[in-house]
Amino acid sequence: MQFLNRLLGRKPDSVKANVEIYTWQICPYCIRAKLLLWWKGVNFTEYKIDGDEAARATMAARSNQRRSVPQIFINNRHVGGCDDLYALDSKGQLDPLLIQTAS
Repeated sequence: MQFLNRLLGRKPDSVKANVEIYTWQICPYCIRAKLLLWWKGVNFTEYKIDGDEAARATMAARSNQRRSVPQIFINNRHVGGCDDLYALDSKGQLDPLLIQTAS
């Protein structure tokens, strides 16, 4: 796996952040967000909330009442959904968040 990581330019050893993502199983935006996190070498905690209104309420409480999926948190900071995650990456702001350790 280390060879593959080097080949692909991934640096999973540098990822120190605690990343959480709320998803639905067949949501294309959820899949896209998880693919970016995977590509970056992030080990994340996934909360699959399909049909679970209690879990969705928990997600909404954490995300300023957003009820769409995915909702992504890095070190307990809400960063938004899939488009927000990709925007952070395109601005070069995602990697610095991922190397920070959870406080």
